[in-house]
Amino acid sequence: MEDLLARYGFLIVTILQQALLGLSLYFPLMTGQLSLASIGFYSLGGYVAAVMGTHPALAPLREALGFSMYPLEWLVALLASSILGVVLGYPALRLRGIYLALATIAFVQILGVLALNMPITGGAIGIFDIPQPFESRLAYAWFFGPLLALTLFFLWRLERSGTGRLFFSIRENELAAGAMGVNVTARKVQAFVIGCALAGVVGAMSAPLLNTWNTRQGTFDAAVACLAYVLIGGARSKWGALLGAALLVSLPELLRPLKDSRMILDGLVLVLVCVYMPRGIAGLFDRRRA
Repeated sequence: MEDLLARYGFLIVTILQQALLGLSLYFPLMTGQLSLASIGFYSLGGYVAAVMGTHPALAPLREALGFSMYPLEWLVALLASSILGVVLGYPALRLRGIYLALATIAFVQILGVLALNMPITGGAIGIFDIPQPFESRLAYAWFFGPLLALTLFFLWRLERSGTGRLFFSIRENELAAGAMGVNVTARKVQAFVIGCALAGVVGAMSAPLLNTWNTRQGTFDAAVACLAYVLIGGARSKWGALLGAALLVSLPELLRPLKDSRMILDGLVLVLVCVYMPRGIAGLFDRRRA
């Protein structure tokens, strides 16, 4: 068992990490908004942790706080992502559908260009030798695991609250919700900022795991991968991101013995899921309950 965990420890942690990124997209989807901005805030949170963990000016603070420096990095990443999420959210969330998706993609690209040209981010090379609190990759599950459990519990409570019902009413019929007195823009921004804050914290946790941080962490490909977790797993269920991440992250590893053929089977599985499970994997469980 120990050998198995040691072998697949990084895979397990990656599934937890990517599930959290998928959930950061699920929050705006609760209000019917297709946003790809989460990967940008993920990149921002990683840079916050990387700078705080390596900048010489902060060395005395790191020595004084020790392991407590990591929660401080998460808090700073959460605040920075929340503030930027509000700044971006109010103008961007007036758009709908594909226009919103394009606007959030543009935001991700702008962040990438800024990171390439700012000395504090290390430019194209990035930031290396980020302090790592654990020797074992599996131990990082103590970062991502509790956060995933807390996020799922928060979602469970949110979906049963008045705020969650307002989110769902906007998703089902935005015009009707507005006619009933719901402040549609404010609720959209609220859901968007929660997702941004979550993505920022995940980025801050991921920087020590990867030991390096650069613009490759916040690419358009990564944004599409996060969206795929939600769509394959089920865009209308909080479990969809977890199921989608488990499938899409583990599938290439499980098919590795097939060598070059594994990419063909990987794509075939995704096509079959899209065709025969239009509501995602989580939709199968909803049908059984019905």
